Amino acid sequence: MKVTVVGAGNVGATCADNIARKELCDELVLLDIKEGFAEGKAMDMMQTANLLGFDTRVVGSTSDYSKTAGSDVVVVTSGIPRKPGMTREDLIGINAGIVRDVTENILKYSPNAIIIVISNPMDTMTYLALKASGLPKNRIIGMGGILDSSRFKYYLSQALKSSPNDVHGVVIGGHGDTTMIPLTRLATYNGTPASNYLNEEELEKVAADTMVGGATLTKLLGTSAWLAPGASGAALVEAIVRDEKRLMPCSVYLDGEYGQSDICMGVPVVIGRNGVEKIVDFKLNEKEQAAFDKSAAAVRNMNGVLAEMSILA
Repeated sequence: MKVTVVGAGNVGATCADNIARKELCDELVLLDIKEGFAEGKAMDMMQTANLLGFDTRVVGSTSDYSKTAGSDVVVVTSGIPRKPGMTREDLIGINAGIVRDVTENILKYSPNAIIIVISNPMDTMTYLALKASGLPKNRIIGMGGILDSSRFKYYLSQALKSSPNDVHGVVIGGHGDTTMIPLTRLATYNGTPASNYLNEEELEKVAADTMVGGATLTKLLGTSAWLAPGASGAALVEAIVRDEKRLMPCSVYLDGEYGQSDICMGVPVVIGRNGVEKIVDFKLNEKEQAAFDKSAAAVRNMNGVLAEMSILA
């Protein structure tokens, strides 16, 4: 099994580190355009192998896509990170060109790869990768919903004063501060409704905090977060390479599901060795569906920028 992570910055390196520690592949390639950067990160990781007890071979490469040949899964983190005051939408002009070029180069050497997109704005970058590559929709997956749901579960556990491992919650919709939809109605605490323990106001605060979770960290850190995003990407890789059939919220191409078509958005999907194996219908209520439709309109508007900039016809 071979995995490539494109982009050796904070998110990419953290994702790669998690993949190596879990021994999700025999060979892991870390690629970056900055001379020597990926090689240095790879060497640093390999010098922890004897301390952490993993056998995955980590290789660094400066823009040499031939070293990625035969990859089963490719994680794309390339692009500039979000700065304080910058929205994910602000990133589109720069990151779209990067993601398109990366996708084309990856497929020259790994035509059968499943591609995971982390680059922001994530839903639009996932849509771009799908359209530019011509791959079947099960092989292009945006990671965002996994990260958003992880943050949702964090805020739920804080409100409940419980272990994060005892709560469950799912975020669907666009991967953006105003487009994501934390499904508070379906949130649970050790199998029981979270609404049994938190009132409506408390649940609304959890949802609101979740929606600005990324912006909150960007303000505190001075750049985009990387630990949870990197771990989220690795969790998606794990579900694929280990054929786990996990139910995870991911940005995928919709063709009528949830009332939307020709768009990539976060919905619950079953992830296994073939990538997206099934889209699961959560039977949204009227309020949730309205929020999803509103989110879709915002994502669709952002996708339109690709055509305006002649990045995607």
